[in-house]
Amino acid sequence: MLARPLLARFCLLALASFTLASCDALSALSPREIRVVGSSTVYPFTRTVADAFVEAKQGRRTPVIESTGTGAGIARFCEGAGPDYTDIVNASRRMRRTEFDKCKANRVGEIIEVPIGLDGIALAESNAGPKLALTRKDLYLALAANPMGKPNTAKTWKDVNRALPAIPILVLGPPSTSGTRDAFVELILEQGCLAAMPAAADLKKTGDPALFESTCRKLRGDGAYAEKGEDDTLIVQGLSENPNAVGLVGYSYLDANRTRLHGVPIEGVTPTYADIESGKYPGVRSLYLYVKKRHLEAMPDLKEFLRLYSTMWEPGGPLTRHGLIAVPQKVRDRSTEVIQLALPLDTTALP
Repeated sequence: MLARPLLARFCLLALASFTLASCDALSALSPREIRVVGSSTVYPFTRTVADAFVEAKQGRRTPVIESTGTGAGIARFCEGAGPDYTDIVNASRRMRRTEFDKCKANRVGEIIEVPIGLDGIALAESNAGPKLALTRKDLYLALAANPMGKPNTAKTWKDVNRALPAIPILVLGPPSTSGTRDAFVELILEQGCLAAMPAAADLKKTGDPALFESTCRKLRGDGAYAEKGEDDTLIVQGLSENPNAVGLVGYSYLDANRTRLHGVPIEGVTPTYADIESGKYPGVRSLYLYVKKRHLEAMPDLKEFLRLYSTMWEPGGPLTRHGLIAVPQKVRDRSTEVIQLALPLDTTALP
């Protein structure tokens, strides 16, 4: 066994070696390109900023941006810190505490959370479609695996609401790794469950969480909800091929395809810029960037990239012209401050 003084010296040397190795690894970040993964909804906004970033200064490396879905993107983001890992994750929902804990376990270090704007969980139809008008209760009864606690047997929209047409229920949407799907479950499906079955509120608070999940949040898997991948353009294409289908997309994809698609009203409110900005539309969510603070400190280009982002999200700016919904000035100012001061995420607020 090592003597106590010798053991202490060994521990200090090991710590110093680890710290030096970490510093060397982080110093290797500066010469490489910015790397971003995550949400397909946030992807076009970050891509727009990346294009402007490269154009603004000759010799800059083009950022590598991958559309992986929010869940898969956060998983990769949390794998570690250093030149082999991503710098930013685009997220169409907030990071969860369980995800942050994985980042912490992998020594990612402090994380910066930057709200960049708002989006609407939009249901879209082909312009040749039946022009449905739905409620959250309709959508729950049509798409939940076990509405009212029983297996879903509804085949047509008329089966869930006599006022709707007798056409097959078919919603094209993203997979379980998608933040858009997570938001749809939280903002639409769960709220529809509470409207259809008020007792579910007590089940959520004091009852069986697994039963609440199965009754109110689980999507059916028999084809009525059809996964089309993380790329929302595949959903847009699917609507062109089947005019009776409904697509679940971020508002920006609906807005970019107005010549082919229109929004389906939910509770009588159509997804428009004004109604999402005001909060009137039922499916409003925030969009985020998560950034590794250690990478930000080691990469001057990453700092400049985020500063540029903060100049492009204002009302009437380049990102709102691509479908981003601007947040109030106070929120934008706070996000800019977070970037400038590299303020770490308040983990007490994570779901």
